[in-house]
Amino acid sequence: MTRHRALAVVLAVIAIVSLAHTPVSRFVRAGRLLTSLAHPASAEPALVEMDLLLPGRDGEIRARLYQRRDVARGPGLVVAHGVHYRGIDERRLVPFARALAQAGRTVLTPELRDLTDYRITRQGERVLVDAVDWLSRSEHVTLPRVGLLGFSFAGGLALVAASQPELRGELEYVTSVGGHHDLARVLSFLVDNRIEAPDGPRELTAHDYGLIVVVYDNLERFVDPVDRPVVADTFRHWLHEERNLALARAAEVLTASGERVVQQLVSGRLGELAPQLKTLLEERRRELGELSPSGRLSAIGVPVYLLHGARDSVIPASEAEWADRELGGLPHSALVSPLLEHVEVDERGRLSDELALVELFSRML
Repeated sequence: MTRHRALAVVLAVIAIVSLAHTPVSRFVRAGRLLTSLAHPASAEPALVEMDLLLPGRDGEIRARLYQRRDVARGPGLVVAHGVHYRGIDERRLVPFARALAQAGRTVLTPELRDLTDYRITRQGERVLVDAVDWLSRSEHVTLPRVGLLGFSFAGGLALVAASQPELRGELEYVTSVGGHHDLARVLSFLVDNRIEAPDGPRELTAHDYGLIVVVYDNLERFVDPVDRPVVADTFRHWLHEERNLALARAAEVLTASGERVVQQLVSGRLGELAPQLKTLLEERRRELGELSPSGRLSAIGVPVYLLHGARDSVIPASEAEWADRELGGLPHSALVSPLLEHVEVDERGRLSDELALVELFSRML
């Protein structure tokens, strides 16, 4: 089974178990779905997919709605993409949303514009609040309460959004897959490869993708103004895996500061900026706190579900441990799974691990 199909299986299981009515039917239907995804059949329900522009406090929100053609309405679920330039068109998100819709959910995927530009801001939280509000009131859902599920940094933003008073009475549950609990702590890990876990510090080599995003978001601290547009374009092309375009744009750099940062990017030496980045993160601690669910989880008021990959090297699994600890006796479930890395399934594992995933999401009722 490919990673692409394996993660589609996991997310489709989420939909199945959140729609079923008994533990037995949950597992039976999940088993059927696993089989159908491994061996696609033409009998899968046809879908209606609608591109929308939703009203939002920061302007119109590009979004896509997924529904089964033979079901006029279903339980609603807002699914938020992670940090990726393709947003709601990202090659993994689309089949995930389709699998959830085929299972009977009405799925809305709103575009978090700043996340498509690799920036984690309050704009993402506001979009999620507006999207949940719109879906819960729409004619496409059977119930006024809808689910909210976010991936990666959108997982943390989903938890922040769920804590806002505007969503009281509109949420069924909130799920964070590979999300952050404290954004400053995660960014610090990406800079120094040191995890601050509840049981003490751990060493782990962070994925270089995360460090590139951190530097890109703070180029004004490292590059002279005249070169910032060129260097920003270089970083964007690099993040888009358009290496030839990145190098071509980098050739237009005019200043020593721009040349230095570009060379650090190309040669994998952005870690040399760690001292400046640590200072910068300390200066931004209050801002980063506003983007973190840490200290807010008791205000959510609906079940919280946390899923994290045991080997996640972008947002470490300790973030789920911190959130689990903060939630304490409040309604929630947390699972750190060896089947996942960041938000991708690495490989098929033991049956017990697969059943643990199903068992976690079977509580989404």
